[in-house]
Amino acid sequence: MCKTLRIAGLVILSFILVGCAGKDFVRPSSDTFQLGQTGYSQVIQQMGEPKNVGEVIKNEKNVKSITYVYASVGGESLEEGVIPARALTYYFYNDTLVGQVFLSSFKSDNSNFDISKIEKIKKGKSTRMDVIQIFGKPTASLIPPMVKATSGKAIGYNYAATRGGAFRQPRSYIKTLQISFDDKDLVSDAEFTSSGEKE
Repeated sequence: MCKTLRIAGLVILSFILVGCAGKDFVRPSSDTFQLGQTGYSQVIQQMGEPKNVGEVIKNEKNVKSITYVYASVGGESLEEGVIPARALTYYFYNDTLVGQVFLSSFKSDNSNFDISKIEKIKKGKSTRMDVIQIFGKPTASLIPPMVKATSGKAIGYNYAATRGGAFRQPRSYIKTLQISFDDKDLVSDAEFTSSGEKE
């Protein structure tokens, strides 16, 4: 399941590496678009035309994705030496929203999270509120077919950072944490992945 969040991270990094700044945007509040209810046209109407449109297969279903991305060399990043960037990807099944993933390395709205706290998540014991108290506001939310129907809803945390410049080969780092819940809102699965170079 973490692959979904990792793909979103790779999308933003690919835009940075080819020098696509994109159009700046503000992340909508968590209740602006509702999973399972909001339609494709509603997102386009509020967010405008996306930077990238794609398609993925999730649990044998064709899912449409749209991505908004912005990078600014002159912006203030969370970490020194990181190119500040943000991306927001929406996923649609039958033109209905089934997933949204946000990530940012801008200091003002960064999506970084502390991996040392992952051990606090207890499968079958921790609730959704417990997870949010540990990590803060989720940067991703997903429902079937973005997750298996048996997993119910999932939330995630993800962060991507690219370092480099005119005289340095770009180096990227991605970390993702995806947490699924059962029908009692207890953690049923937690998956963490990371790749690339931190420094």
